[in-house]
Amino acid sequence: MQTVELSYRQFGESGPPLVILHGLFGSGRNWYSFARNLAQEFKVLVPDLRGHGDSPKTQPLDYPHMAADVVRLLAREGLSSAHLLGHSMGGKVAMYMALTRPSLVDRLIVVDIAPVQYSHNFNAIVGTLKQLPLDQITSRSEADEWLKHRIENDAVRQFLLQNLVAENDHYHWRLDFEILERALPAIAGFPQDSELQPFDGPTLFIAGGHSEYIKLQYHPAIRSLFPNALIKTIEDAGHWLHQDQPERFLEIVRCFLR
Repeated sequence: MQTVELSYRQFGESGPPLVILHGLFGSGRNWYSFARNLAQEFKVLVPDLRGHGDSPKTQPLDYPHMAADVVRLLAREGLSSAHLLGHSMGGKVAMYMALTRPSLVDRLIVVDIAPVQYSHNFNAIVGTLKQLPLDQITSRSEADEWLKHRIENDAVRQFLLQNLVAENDHYHWRLDFEILERALPAIAGFPQDSELQPFDGPTLFIAGGHSEYIKLQYHPAIRSLFPNALIKTIEDAGHWLHQDQPERFLEIVRCFLR
């Protein structure tokens, strides 16, 4: 399998290794503040997954390849294993790695996602971002103004705008929309193949009380693949738990990793 070398940041110099994997349309920088809070206790690696951030924009963008990229990162760092924390798409990457390479995963934390097929359609978001008239945009606030009539949720819009970067007085996206559009069906799903053997290591699923990504009906799918999983819910939190309830989220993660 062809892997790529991921761009990443490290926080902390010693302690057990912890790898944090971001979600769709995101990048490692979404988790830098959280990683700094753990840098005294862990050696935290925060990569940009393929197709995102500063990592290579390459195909295929699917869970087997994204997980293989993380395996390569561990080998590059000389790590025989690590704790994994993955949010949303990154949670599926972490789950796939635990199910196919369990010896590399010490403890697994999956944030607001389940190993199931979702019906979410992100094509509308990709289509909207592609339509942003980059040649007319002179500031991020102008881009925000243009997008807010099409993407009304302020938090989602600001999250997406983190991918808009200025270079030589010209704005461009750090996302390859053609690759993303091809990948969206695979990202919404989860691989179902004979290689997936249940992971019996310590596993924690953290759900947002205002999110529907870990519904009660998904619990059997979670239990079948992760028989030792704990499932915790943070009330008054949506899909971005680490931003909505940062102190509670950090407390739960710390407690589980000790």
